Amino acid sequence: MLTHAFTDKLIIAISSRALFDLDECHGVYEQAGVDAYTLYQIEHEDTPLEPGVAFPLVRKLLLLNQGIPNRQRVEVILLSRNSADTGLRIFNSIRHHGLDITRAAFTRGESTTPYVGSFGAHLFLSANSDDVRDALASGQAAAFLLPSVAPESARDQVRIAFDGDAVIFSDESETIFRTNGLEAFVRNETESARTPLAGGPFVAFLSALQRIQQEDSALIRTALVTARGAPAHERVVRTLRAWNIRIDEAFFLGGLEKGPFLKAFGADIFFDDQQTHCDSARQHVATGHVPHGVANARLTP
Repeated sequence: MLTHAFTDKLIIAISSRALFDLDECHGVYEQAGVDAYTLYQIEHEDTPLEPGVAFPLVRKLLLLNQGIPNRQRVEVILLSRNSADTGLRIFNSIRHHGLDITRAAFTRGESTTPYVGSFGAHLFLSANSDDVRDALASGQAAAFLLPSVAPESARDQVRIAFDGDAVIFSDESETIFRTNGLEAFVRNETESARTPLAGGPFVAFLSALQRIQQEDSALIRTALVTARGAPAHERVVRTLRAWNIRIDEAFFLGGLEKGPFLKAFGADIFFDDQQTHCDSARQHVATGHVPHGVANARLTP
């Protein structure tokens, strides 16, 4: 059946290891090889997998489709390096947990990155750092899901928090900071306060979230959590205004630790390009590292 399915809905692509806890299965693969892993998955295919770090977020996103028959606000696509054979356990687990996920790609060990764009995904969440880097290099919003504290929230509202530079915005200002220091950074941001920043890898994802907010502002709440402080805040505010993008809450922390603020905000997930900030955040909320920009240049193969 030919279906032209990609409309204005938000599309999230997620790896099986981000959605479910596959640590035990992956251990079998690493210790005994692919044949033993295949046998293990087949023998356990009727045993549901436990939720992974992104599971609470995915469930809340799919709940946004309730009350709107015959269309979706959000679709979640499964991208897995499993084969279709070993992936049967994953689909059985999806059914067990009542998740409305019907589309998937199983690549039997090959990279899943080429299919992020094929599915029209606005965001790719994965536990494979190589796939995430490849997706970012191809212009997709992507994050490497870190082992995190990911508490279930009592509220139905989805809360998503972002760092600014190299995530929502380009890394042009971060490059000045790292090359010439804080004084040069502040001077540049002050002088360029009315010049909008270029967009970063997550700007299209943020725009897709806003389309849902415009339909019902109570469904999703966003936050900017940045190490910037005054006077470097002005350029950020004016950039978002120029893009006609709304951020519900903004925290200009001037270098303070981000984790406690993300906990207070109640973020379902937080995205940051810097490992130090991710390490603070993941003690409190689900956290995706965005290995993009000058802060991650040394990590790029």
